[in-house]
Amino acid sequence: QVQLVESGGGLVQPGGSLRLSCTASVSISSINVMGWHRQAPGKQRELVATMTSGGVTNYADSVKGRFTISRDNAKNTVSLQMNSLKPEDTAVYYCNALGVYIGGSYYSSRYWGQGTQVTVSS
Repeated sequence: QVQLVESGGGLVQPGGSLRLSCTASVSISSINVMGWHRQAPGKQRELVATMTSGGVTNYADSVKGRFTISRDNAKNTVSLQMNSLKPEDTAVYYCNALGVYIGGSYYSSRYWGQGTQVTVSS
């Protein structure tokens, strides 16, 4: 019921910045929680940052103070501003949406985007 398309990944040097964006096929104001997870090679997927429909944010300890999640309801977009990037931030980053109201019905599923690669290397 929800399609998510990410953009903005790429190669950046340590200390650099990148901004990821995720556009949803539905109004993001109808989505309970939107966020970003990441998965590095050989590791489990982990939470990076989330934001509720009410604007409450949550960050992994490893990215606090460096990453900022934001949402633009008018554009149905959630973004992740990543500053002071480190090699250990290298991963595929996935946008996701948890819980959505569509046509008066509530769907409690989690929806995932296709992922975008972020590589931090000199």
